[in-house]
Amino acid sequence: MRKLLFVMLALALASPVLAQSLGNLSNNPYPPNSSANKFGAGSPYAPNSVNNTYGRFGSPYSPDSATNPYATNGPKLYDDRGNYHGKLSANPYDPDSTSNPYGRYGSPYSPDSINNKFGAGSPFRPDSPNNSYGHGMQMQGQ
Repeated sequence: MRKLLFVMLALALASPVLAQSLGNLSNNPYPPNSSANKFGAGSPYAPNSVNNTYGRFGSPYSPDSATNPYATNGPKLYDDRGNYHGKLSANPYDPDSTSNPYGRYGSPYSPDSINNKFGAGSPFRPDSPNNSYGHGMQMQGQ
């Protein structure tokens, strides 16, 4: 019995954490998967919305939130090719945060930053969050 309990505990701790799709970070209010769509993924009532101030990914107190200035595990951003573009986070000290003006993913001069209007944040890229007619970048939470 003790051995079985140990094996079950080891399997539970070793299992990978699966990423959860939170929709797309986008300025386009029409796609249902857009964070700007008030009736879709961007609804303030959707449990996994980054716009839900009481939810896990939108609360100013959750460590997984995009709006918590001390969050360390914000939603991760990925473009169409699967390239990582940092964490959607209000934390200006996290090196992977999109709010860190000196980090790779928050600097307005980095090509990987959504804040660079000539790089990943270009309003002409279909997967840019700043393109009003595009589909944006995929957000994944853990």
